[in-house]
Amino acid sequence: MTKQEKDNPIILEKIISLTNNISTKKQLYLIEQIAQQGEKSQEALLELLINRRIIEKKELVDLDGVLFEILRSTNITNIKKRLDFYFINGLVELKPSYQKDYQPLQQLLIYQKFQEADKLTQQQLCKLAGLNINNSRNWLYFTDISLLPIEDLSIIDMLWRIYSRGKFGFSIQRKIWKANNCNWEKLWHKIGWKQSGITCRYPHEFTWNINAPYGHLPLFNQLRGVQVLSALFEHLT
Repeated sequence: MTKQEKDNPIILEKIISLTNNISTKKQLYLIEQIAQQGEKSQEALLELLINRRIIEKKELVDLDGVLFEILRSTNITNIKKRLDFYFINGLVELKPSYQKDYQPLQQLLIYQKFQEADKLTQQQLCKLAGLNINNSRNWLYFTDISLLPIEDLSIIDMLWRIYSRGKFGFSIQRKIWKANNCNWEKLWHKIGWKQSGITCRYPHEFTWNINAPYGHLPLFNQLRGVQVLSALFEHLT
């Protein structure tokens, strides 16, 4: 935090409020407000992100993803250079112990290319379950879910969540499902997979941007019934 920012009680108050227990929507609003006030304010946001992720090594949360997204959209060269220097591959550290390389998925999600990311996610899950490119089946049965390494499944879920303002991911879908007493019909309508009782058709009737409903993505065997998704939700625990 620069001296100028410390001397500005309004900016300081907003920065402090970002680290408090407020909703992601409120965090996004505050970050956008601060970013619009110029380079010094954006530097303060970048310092907050660096401090959280590199110095204090705090747990990766939705706030970090929102900070990263807003700072990436800046037209200030110095901010962009520093952001790239500290986070050249993105926010999520990908360990060698993972079964697959998830950097391509991270890059797609950073740029909010959600349809491409959805396809890649499906491919990676099939490979994790032992289905190779010569297999005629490119979807999963519920019996395949137990074959998915929990570490890999968790990192895929984290990538979706962090780069979507906490809106997308298997854990988000599971949370909505549990909040609606595990009622599948309510889930389909809440996450936008059904409209007025009619199942959406792939791909044109789905929303491939950040304005989609909570839990809308990834689709994950959307047309294969509830057994696979139920097994996935149980596996996530």
